[in-house]
Amino acid sequence: MSMADYKEKGNIQETPFGYTLSVIGGKWKMLIVYLLAENQPVRFNDLKRKIGAITFKTLSSQLKELEADGMVRRKEYPQIPPKVEYSLTHKAETLLPVLEQLCEWGVKNRNN
Repeated sequence: MSMADYKEKGNIQETPFGYTLSVIGGKWKMLIVYLLAENQPVRFNDLKRKIGAITFKTLSSQLKELEADGMVRRKEYPQIPPKVEYSLTHKAETLLPVLEQLCEWGVKNRNN
């Protein structure tokens, strides 16, 4: 289906595009998914180091949202100190070809 097929909806949030943006939209979610795809499983602090400028609170919030949307799997190990690892679910892995296309677009258009 094309975007034109959804013009009659009137509200972008009611379209598949709106749903997609609600799941991966924002400043950090696509970056988190990309880093998990490249390095999974990843511990919280390692993910924080790889991203850099994100706060602990924001990273925690974004991971919880991705987990609630079925994109990220959180595995907690019962040990001291606590150990938690994050990885992508199958649902998130189906998004990876789209992220690859975005990367290719960036390569082609970065210097234009």
